[in-house]
Amino acid sequence: MGKREMGRQDKSLDSISDSPVRELFFWAQALVFALVLLVCVNAFFGRISGVKGDSMYSTLHNGDQVLVQLMGYHTPSRGDIVVVMTSYYPTDPLIKRVIGVGGDVINIDADGTVSVNGEKQYEPYIYETVHNLGNIQYPYTVPDDCIFVMGDNRNHSSDSRFSQIGPIPLDEVIGRAFFRIWPLTRVGNLS
Repeated sequence: MGKREMGRQDKSLDSISDSPVRELFFWAQALVFALVLLVCVNAFFGRISGVKGDSMYSTLHNGDQVLVQLMGYHTPSRGDIVVVMTSYYPTDPLIKRVIGVGGDVINIDADGTVSVNGEKQYEPYIYETVHNLGNIQYPYTVPDDCIFVMGDNRNHSSDSRFSQIGPIPLDEVIGRAFFRIWPLTRVGNLS
């Protein structure tokens, strides 16, 4: 390319520098960068998950949006709110509370009281007394490398009390829901 042609190319860039086309190009680049960053963060560090249904009421409501920790979350603990995939619901992740981990013995009395390893659980987050004990036999021992999950709205939750779902293998745990971002009137940490 000769000096004359380079001079013409430089002039054409200079004339675009203050034009709306240049500004549009700048914003398009910024948008692409933001989308790539969002995809990377979503894939490796955390993601946003929506709540469908009322199984976690009153902790979470239908339509709430929560941040889910992916990276660094390997060992669920009792009380964590987790997002899981199950073969029974292959397209919709479930959001439930961890009641027991591998080796724990779960029991639910006729009055709905949940015990783990013989200790009655203090559960201020449940919506109402449990009337539906599910179709598994109690006491129930959680298999190793699995968790036992239940919704906070126990009478309206499909969870580990039912053999169709059962215990959740650790490799089906997507992550821990830790912060509600929507609706704005209820933004905050989850417990």
